[in-house]
Amino acid sequence: MTLAPDGEVEAERRAQQRAWSWYDWANSAYVTTVGAVLFAPYLTSVAEVSACGRAGTVDDPCRTDLDLLGVAVSPGSLVFYVITATTILSALVLPVVGAVADRSPSKRRLLGRFAWLGAAAATAMFFVTGDDWVLGAALLAVANVALGASLVVYDALLCEVAAPDERDRVSSRAWAFGYLGGGLLLAVNLALVTSAEQLGLSTTVAVRICLATAGLWWAAFTVIPYLRLTDRPPAALPTGAPRTGSLTRGSFAQLATTLRESRQYPMTLTFLVAYLFYNDGIQTVIVSASVYGDKQLGFSQSVLIATILLVQFVAFGGALLFGRVAARLGSRRTIMAGLVVWMGVVTVGFVLPAGQVVPFLALAAAIGIVLGGTQALSRSLFSQLVPRGREAEYFSLYQACERGTSWLGTLVFGLVHQVTGSYRPAILALIVFFVIGLVLLARVDARRGIAEAGNRHPQLV
Repeated sequence: MTLAPDGEVEAERRAQQRAWSWYDWANSAYVTTVGAVLFAPYLTSVAEVSACGRAGTVDDPCRTDLDLLGVAVSPGSLVFYVITATTILSALVLPVVGAVADRSPSKRRLLGRFAWLGAAAATAMFFVTGDDWVLGAALLAVANVALGASLVVYDALLCEVAAPDERDRVSSRAWAFGYLGGGLLLAVNLALVTSAEQLGLSTTVAVRICLATAGLWWAAFTVIPYLRLTDRPPAALPTGAPRTGSLTRGSFAQLATTLRESRQYPMTLTFLVAYLFYNDGIQTVIVSASVYGDKQLGFSQSVLIATILLVQFVAFGGALLFGRVAARLGSRRTIMAGLVVWMGVVTVGFVLPAGQVVPFLALAAAIGIVLGGTQALSRSLFSQLVPRGREAEYFSLYQACERGTSWLGTLVFGLVHQVTGSYRPAILALIVFFVIGLVLLARVDARRGIAEAGNRHPQLV
């Protein structure tokens, strides 16, 4: 065995990286089965039953609004407004989570607690029936906030388990591993939904069972990183943060210090704003794809699950491919190329014909190629720009616009749909997020940002 640069035995470090990657496998079941495929159209149908007494169809949509605290809300826009509200809440909660994590002697325990809270909410989605859209909206909010909090801790751990030159590879492989895990469970759920009648189940009951399995999967596989990751002491406390007192009190003080000093890292902040925009576009495409396919294009649940399943397995290869491309071109250039592809995706989605499966599957394959790669490389690039000792705090800002917690894109999507009554202009409107993100990312001088953060430069960035 050879010694790693940080003094750890290389084999032990590799084992830590494998243990860390299991959380991508664990939470991807929720992100895929619940977030990307089943829960958005299911909750939309539950809301339509409450508003109209029936679920809407392409030919006969539900036009009656829900009453949400005195505000008229279209059932078709409900999911997007819930995600918007969840992200506003996350903006208040996640930075505090990050500050606590940076001072905590056991990040793995924090990871487990947030993961199991989210998994419990996901499992409880089984009990959303009839017209009980309020319970469904509440569980979605809890699960998404808990997911975001767990990912703050998880992403910060990347800086502990991987050296700078390893992060593109480790992040890309973990993301690919997550797509494989999410895809395997989704394949089982596809079989259950399509075989529901033969098994004596209604489609609704089959969907509810699938929601519960995603929560149980998330909870069960979180045990692996919880048991195998090694606790490490905090790297350092920021200047001005109190070194005594309770963990929570000290964390608030640390957060205040970090926010004051964030202007010292302009490249880090520029990347974060760029990521906010282009990831809003990515996340809104993911969240809206099943609703778009169901309500606008008229596809059945089985077709939607099969399509997302295709995305999962193509994304497995896409994440690995992007990791290899980044090893030659650098992560920033590779991400920028991916954003150009994303612009083409939403443009084609706007003109996609209803009821024709083959063009829909071709578009899904294109999404799969760029989906995992752009997200995995964004995570590893940001880890290079984060000041040492404040990884979780900065990743808390990162997670405010990460998986399913984006808000501006879903807000725009929901508003455009409510104004036009169609999802087509709503999907096309997302192109602006990729354009702004690309322009801002082009202005990021990554090597300057790494130097500002005080981190060691990788050979290629």
